[in-house]
Amino acid sequence: MQWRSIVIGLLLFRLALNCVLWFTFGLGFYQNFHSQKVDLYGENEKVAFENPSWLNHNLQNGDSKTWSKNVKHTSKNSYLNYFEDGKDEYAQKYNSFPDNLKVKMKDMAKEMFYFGYDNYMKYAFPEDELNPIDCEGRGPDVLNPYTLFTVCVLGLSAVMYQGFLCLLFQVMGNVSEFHKAVKLVIETVSFDKDSTVQVFEANIRILGGLISAHILLTDSKQPFGNVGLQDYDNELLHLAHDLAVRLLPAFENTSTGIPYPRVNLKRGVPPDSINETCTAGAGSLLVEFGILSRLVGDSTFEWVARRAVKALWKLRSNETGLLGNVVNIQTGQWVSKQSGLGAGMDSFYEYLLKSYILFGDKEDHKMFNAAYESIQSHLRRGREACNEGEGDPPLYVNVNMFNGQIMNTWIDSLQAFFPGLQVLSGDVENAICLHAFYYAIWKRFGALPERYNWQLQAPDVLFYPLRPELVESTYLLYQATKNPFYLHVGMDILQSLEKYTKVRCGYATLHHVVEKSKEDRMESFFLSETCKYLFLLFDEDNPLHKSENKYIFTTEGHVVPIDKRFREKVWKDEVVVANTEKPEVRPANTSINCNRIPDERRYALPLKSVYMRQIDHMVGLL
Repeated sequence: MQWRSIVIGLLLFRLALNCVLWFTFGLGFYQNFHSQKVDLYGENEKVAFENPSWLNHNLQNGDSKTWSKNVKHTSKNSYLNYFEDGKDEYAQKYNSFPDNLKVKMKDMAKEMFYFGYDNYMKYAFPEDELNPIDCEGRGPDVLNPYTLFTVCVLGLSAVMYQGFLCLLFQVMGNVSEFHKAVKLVIETVSFDKDSTVQVFEANIRILGGLISAHILLTDSKQPFGNVGLQDYDNELLHLAHDLAVRLLPAFENTSTGIPYPRVNLKRGVPPDSINETCTAGAGSLLVEFGILSRLVGDSTFEWVARRAVKALWKLRSNETGLLGNVVNIQTGQWVSKQSGLGAGMDSFYEYLLKSYILFGDKEDHKMFNAAYESIQSHLRRGREACNEGEGDPPLYVNVNMFNGQIMNTWIDSLQAFFPGLQVLSGDVENAICLHAFYYAIWKRFGALPERYNWQLQAPDVLFYPLRPELVESTYLLYQATKNPFYLHVGMDILQSLEKYTKVRCGYATLHHVVEKSKEDRMESFFLSETCKYLFLLFDEDNPLHKSENKYIFTTEGHVVPIDKRFREKVWKDEVVVANTEKPEVRPANTSINCNRIPDERRYALPLKSVYMRQIDHMVGLL
């Protein structure tokens, strides 16, 4: 009994010590953190801010629709009051961006890409990824199944780093390197291997890259210059078709039509495969599968992808119209009832709108509008008007899909894609406000932590794997508004990446956004998306920005044209069994007439200066 008394005594001592440390240091840090002053306009002019009122709100309040109405605000609490003075300082700071600086930033983004890519080819190819600190390749550890979740596209590195990166070479204007990459894919890539892949990742990274490169190779208009490859015989399309056929077993033997999350390229669904998948993983296949169906004249791919979307849509809450995060593909029961805009859900909403833009199916547009209305009603917090009035700026939180009650107090970095989607939907003002929130976090840390606790105003998950979502939204907002503020944002992001993530052989994941310690991994999307959007942000004369060329980005940053032929079906509305032989290729349609949503990419609206002053204030709030 004596040893038990000793153990209990030690535990009580440790608990008491923790309490003392918390009250001494933790509470003091918290109070000091929120009383800090923030430099808005210059070294000698500083303004102190109070905590946003949402931090003091009762988190158990389930009436999400009336949140902003129930919170009492005074003119003292509104951040608009902080901008009565200093307007000239704002204009001087943000209303211009010199052309020579724009060229410098574009070259810097290009050099960033080539530094990472060249080192991958030198030290890592044909492994999946590059370890930029040790200068060696990274692949799956077949003896440790847990690593299969960290390397998403196993053993398919040639496609992962060439198939979609060849498009990046094309966007950057390096035709010779583009041709070299295409030839390397054709000569080295085969999907006939005993490799288990994530259906979602294989689709957006590999299938999307092959399709995108094929379309631009065979485009008779050649908007990127003469990039046609002599003797090209649709090999990339054949590879894309072969990969898609190998992914089809994921859609078989499910009671709901929602696909399994993983499939073996030779053997089909693994015997020990789980019956759970996330909403984004199952519902973000329609763009790539739909385009492939139209290119090869086989409706199977679009049909299975669309069936999965409809199955998920039928499972949404009757009360809120929201969907959950994780679902059982056999029972249709929600395993995770959390509804939000980040991981597990993000690209589901994105592809509802982009599928409509590409294919013109009104049902896609109807679903997107209904989903957006539910998001605004149940996820959005803050004042009703985005850029005017009193109260806190908007924030989108994670809620219970059935009753709209807040489930936690964090948001994740993937949500930073949503302002870009709002731009595409035409809601530019809300996009401006939400982008301000994420940029304020970036400005504070020089990176975007994977999870940020909006109640404590501190990171919950501290790493930053070089994600592109904030850069993508910055790029789209600049295209929409042409306000030079977003060039300043891009420059800030670019310089932060150079300062904090560059290592001997590439750019490394930040393990800790505060301490700036690093992890030895460079994710593939850093090259294919982060670098690409930074480059395009500063490249005003890129063919993608010419008014006669209409394109849209997939969720992995692949460029596909908004083309009339993608709105035409070459089959009757019936299920067609996929042919595993090489597809018969349709001739490219040389007369492109884009029946697109009006103004889905560009807006001629000047950005009100008060919006950008509010962004400076958001930095102060955080």
